[in-house]
Amino acid sequence: MSNCRKTESKDELFDNFFRFEAGKIIATLTRRFGLHNIETAEDVVQDALLKALQQWSYKGIPDNPSGWIMQVAKNGILDILRHAGTASRKHAEFAAGFQDQVSDVEADLFADTMKDDQLCMIFACCHPSLSTESQVALTLRTVCGFSIGEIARGLLASEDAIAKRLVRAKQSLRNIRDDFCIPSGESLTSRMDSVLHVIYLVFNEGYKASEGDILIRTDLCAEAIRLAQIVVEHPAGGLPRVYALLALMYFHTARFPARLDQQGELCLLEAQDRTAWDWKLIELGFRNLDLSSTGDNLSSYHLQAGIAAIHCAASDFASTDWKQILSLYDVFIGFDRSPVVALNRAIVFGRVHGPGEALKLVEQLADDKTISTYYLTHAVFGDLYFELGDYKKAATHFRTSLGLARHSAECRFLSRNLAKCEEFNRRPIGAAQ
Repeated sequence: MSNCRKTESKDELFDNFFRFEAGKIIATLTRRFGLHNIETAEDVVQDALLKALQQWSYKGIPDNPSGWIMQVAKNGILDILRHAGTASRKHAEFAAGFQDQVSDVEADLFADTMKDDQLCMIFACCHPSLSTESQVALTLRTVCGFSIGEIARGLLASEDAIAKRLVRAKQSLRNIRDDFCIPSGESLTSRMDSVLHVIYLVFNEGYKASEGDILIRTDLCAEAIRLAQIVVEHPAGGLPRVYALLALMYFHTARFPARLDQQGELCLLEAQDRTAWDWKLIELGFRNLDLSSTGDNLSSYHLQAGIAAIHCAASDFASTDWKQILSLYDVFIGFDRSPVVALNRAIVFGRVHGPGEALKLVEQLADDKTISTYYLTHAVFGDLYFELGDYKKAATHFRTSLGLARHSAECRFLSRNLAKCEEFNRRPIGAAQ
């Protein structure tokens, strides 16, 4: 009887290991061989992944794929260090002990160690010698396995700028001689904001994938929640803003079952079947929101979690307390003056004061070049003009939004809205709607 699994496709295998297992293994190798070898660790893990794809395609996936990757990567980095004459006795002892460990146990034996190593790597990537932008980009790339394109879209930057930022960040990290460990005291506190921002971006990418055929990446969302739980379980990590971030992620994850209809098409909040929401996760959300209420410091995560909580508390879309949500957005925009937050506030403003007033706000925002080329800006324009009965302008904006959108599910949704506008445009003047 074969001890290999053969049901996963090559694409699924690569995505899983590159995005998750690779980050864990890179972190463990970096702990063993030092931050100055981080790039070497990345290289050998990528080589190990390529070997896995080549060999497993005809031999099948081993029972312990994570251990297999770790063993090959460990051998690779030791060969490189021996060739360079920098391998130490400590490295040799690690290799000898690791050989038996990998061959005899399942991958989950390494779960606790890898969890600590990955948290250490996050804090290393958020070292104060790096800019905040570099901290976020490096962590997304090294720990979470994001592509440069995904990072660029998440940070509203060009791919070229992100690539250069990563090169500089890795060079700086190689020169750091700090111990690879979880910092303590004020050092940990000072890095926490960057760590939470990284987790937030990981969740956002899962909540609405930047591209591809799958709108919701539940694996990424689960990973973000896992990382946040690791942080909050640390003695210095039980902070109100960490609980607030966890609450936000639980509230959003609870609505996943209703975000797509039975045909896999995008379903907006107003049309979602709320009985399909995961009420256990919503309960976890409220529990963490309560834990976040201690202390006097208010964070953007508190405000976003509060907004999500109001949506979850409403029995249906019509009973949503839009005035309370708008009041939270009025405070939120003081924390984050980004055009995307302003756009979301304009949408809520329209729920309270009508589409005509919201349109004025969106027109002001459209003067910003960043937001004017954002596909959702034109989708919002389309919705507002549709509500106002100007189907020609609505169609123009839906068409522009369709040209800017990257995700297939969103493109299909925009196409349906565009078709609806064109149908109204074809009707004779005065025809019933």
